[in-house]
Amino acid sequence: MPKFEPNAILRGAQLTLVGAHRALQNPELFKTEHYRQAALAVCTGIAIRLVVAIPIVAVKLVIWILSWVVDLEGALWADKLAGSLDFISKYVLQVPFFLMTLMRYITPTLDNMFMESLRWVDKTYVQKHKLEDPTTLRPMYYDNLRMYSTKGGGGSSKGSKSKLSPLKAFAIRYGKRTGMAMAVYVLSLLPVVGRFVLPCASFYTFNKAVGPGPAVVVFGSGLVLPKRYLIMFLQSYFSSRSLMRELLEPYFSRVKFTPDQKRRWFLDREGVLFGFAVGFYIMLRIPILGVLLYGIAEASTAYLVTKITDPPPPPAYSEGFAEGQVTWTNKHLFLRLPLEALDLPNVKASEGKKISEVNTTGSEVNELNEPGRRFS
Repeated sequence: MPKFEPNAILRGAQLTLVGAHRALQNPELFKTEHYRQAALAVCTGIAIRLVVAIPIVAVKLVIWILSWVVDLEGALWADKLAGSLDFISKYVLQVPFFLMTLMRYITPTLDNMFMESLRWVDKTYVQKHKLEDPTTLRPMYYDNLRMYSTKGGGGSSKGSKSKLSPLKAFAIRYGKRTGMAMAVYVLSLLPVVGRFVLPCASFYTFNKAVGPGPAVVVFGSGLVLPKRYLIMFLQSYFSSRSLMRELLEPYFSRVKFTPDQKRRWFLDREGVLFGFAVGFYIMLRIPILGVLLYGIAEASTAYLVTKITDPPPPPAYSEGFAEGQVTWTNKHLFLRLPLEALDLPNVKASEGKKISEVNTTGSEVNELNEPGRRFS
């Protein structure tokens, strides 16, 4: 099964909506503490907009001052310059997105929101199955995951150096991505060959992800469409992947994967993760409220984790767990589930009526009911 098949992307988009709905049902998110965090998020959103607007306003101010001594009437370059700066800051440098994701490394609010939402998912699961034998229920995610240390090196702390290392890694990732984006953008401005830079970059990117057929379509579209639309398309793709990586940081900061294991983990779930992230990426572009919606995205990621991973064991028994999670063993079954069965409680194979209601075969329902399954 191709990792980027449309069905996987669609299922990821469905999980965006279901996860957000589940997260917003948690009454803990509406306590006074979270109201303060929400107010802080909105204020931060306003601050981000001001930071992004400063260079554009400064340029416009300089142009306005020049207009008193130089006749700029009819000159289009001034408007183009201000518009280009705004476009570069939002779509090439991704300044608003960078400032939002940077918040994770300054305050523990997002990490706390992920864990609180994970606790709520477990609580909802137990409530759904309160009439069933407790021994047949899956292990809890929150109870075990909260025992894992968020420090590197298996829990060893090295003072301020340990606290700075995640921030440093984030800065390096963002720096590399931004440097490549700026390089491609500058090369696209060159005469003659510049028009082929973005289409070629698009083909190279999507050939690895979805294969040569769709990559050729993207390449051909890049030769016809205006450059700004292709840049927006490419940056939306890369930013969605980066967003998913940041949203999953509370999970990976606890369950330690090697770089190779983490790479394979993402590859095996690439379609679903992209579909989940691109929906939230579009929401995050809403001015001011984007930062507030980032918190909802983090809370929804807790629900996503319960669908694409197994419940973690206690830390003392975690040896080999990460390697066992690299392959998503129930992927095919999960992608075949109808939407109404996505959050279905345990259904007994003998209950033919319920089985027909969700259009699920008996063998698939039996698989869902095995101890340790995680689809409900």
